[in-house]
Amino acid sequence: MRLTSNPLEAAVALLDGHLAALPTETVYGLGARADQASAIARVYAVKGRPADHPLIVHVSGIEALDVWGQGLPIYAHTLAEMSWPGPLTLVVNRTPAALDFITGGQDSVAVRVSAHPLTAAVLSHLVELTGNPSIGIAAPSANRFGRVSPTSAKHVIEEFTGLMSDDDVVLDGGECSVGLESTIIDCTGNHPKLLRPGAITADDVTRITGLPCPSGSTVRASGTLASHYSPAASVRLISAADLPHLAGESSNGPRATIGLLATATIATPAGIVRLAAPETSDEYARVLYSALREADALGLQTVLAIAPHEAGVGAAIIDRLTRAAHGE
Repeated sequence: MRLTSNPLEAAVALLDGHLAALPTETVYGLGARADQASAIARVYAVKGRPADHPLIVHVSGIEALDVWGQGLPIYAHTLAEMSWPGPLTLVVNRTPAALDFITGGQDSVAVRVSAHPLTAAVLSHLVELTGNPSIGIAAPSANRFGRVSPTSAKHVIEEFTGLMSDDDVVLDGGECSVGLESTIIDCTGNHPKLLRPGAITADDVTRITGLPCPSGSTVRASGTLASHYSPAASVRLISAADLPHLAGESSNGPRATIGLLATATIATPAGIVRLAAPETSDEYARVLYSALREADALGLQTVLAIAPHEAGVGAAIIDRLTRAAHGE
């Protein structure tokens, strides 16, 4: 694979049927042209992703929504107008443009417009090169299936060395500013439903649309399995009150095998490795995956995670940590 900071180079690779790892404001995605079955098959193979697990299609602008989706409710258009570009994915009833190898055989398709300028530039180049203003890039997170998502080009290279070809590229866009995958909203019914929490919350959706946004849907979507986002180390989601007891228990064994991820207000017990000390929930989200990767780099056996209690992105943090802990 080739590392580049040139979006045109990534666009040309995609045009030729190769893969391009792309930066977004959420996490890095492993991209392929959404209209090329052979390229999409390589995405699944490189990630080790189940064939029935649907992909998210990244497009250049809101105009493409009606090309990929049909029969859209008014609230779906409202969400797109108010939230794109941004960390929000909309699941809509698909048109013939979205084939089974994108949708996992479902009658719906997930669509998103990223706010990252380099990925926007890649799509702009693809539009120019193909003459297709609605061309899409299918891009799940650029990691092996079920593992920790990447928030830097370095993470992608660590993840896929030996798995991507010399013709594939990694577009270096720096560190991701959000750090958690996009919010996914099911827009196939009369009101929105939350499929995956993220930086845009269910309360945000209700504020924008004037409609309730409950959790729960039969639609399959990325990152919604019980076990996901898991490092090799076991993850334990605990409360601050649990920490002294767990630290005391560890005094009978090797304590350098335990890491702690918690806000800066929580002190680190002696002998436990501090993985991150974020000041805010937004910072916690931004450093979460880097901290989990650092735990594996250090060879830790356990990560004790104390999630922030604030509303908003705190719910998404708890969701990711719960799924990571489920993989233990």
